[in-house]
Amino acid sequence: MKAKDVLTAGITGTTFMTLFSYLVSAADGENFSEPERLGQLADRLLPTLSKEQCQALGWLGHYGVGLLFSLVYVELWRRRWPKSSIKNNLIVGGISGIIAVAIWKTTFKLHPLPPALSFNKYYLQLIPAHVVFAVFAGIGYQLLKKIENHGSKDQ
Repeated sequence: MKAKDVLTAGITGTTFMTLFSYLVSAADGENFSEPERLGQLADRLLPTLSKEQCQALGWLGHYGVGLLFSLVYVELWRRRWPKSSIKNNLIVGGISGIIAVAIWKTTFKLHPLPPALSFNKYYLQLIPAHVVFAVFAGIGYQLLKKIENHGSKDQ
């Protein structure tokens, strides 16, 4: 497995997922931004860090988790099970969203100072956010493969 496959899929997927979460936040009037929520959780656990440091941790954590998800996706795509396609990535994204809801629920439950938010709305938006992640991670991966294949034909 190539690191650039994981990086391309992870960064592409995470960026579009984050944009989706910001759009849902703007439409709903509630903050669903995963990096900001992670920064808030860090701030409540690590009060000696500045707000900026905690927000940086939130962004690093968000992209780090995106890379972990893409590591799994790329391995699945490499094995062609399921093959990277829009339809399959919609399904994989839905499954990932359910997994993400379980992770976030556990995180909020275990955290000593969870934020005040509409948890059900937050969880509900996580599923389509992860569908967006999976679709765009797949698009990034497929584009990279096309570029690599095109480059190898030119040599």
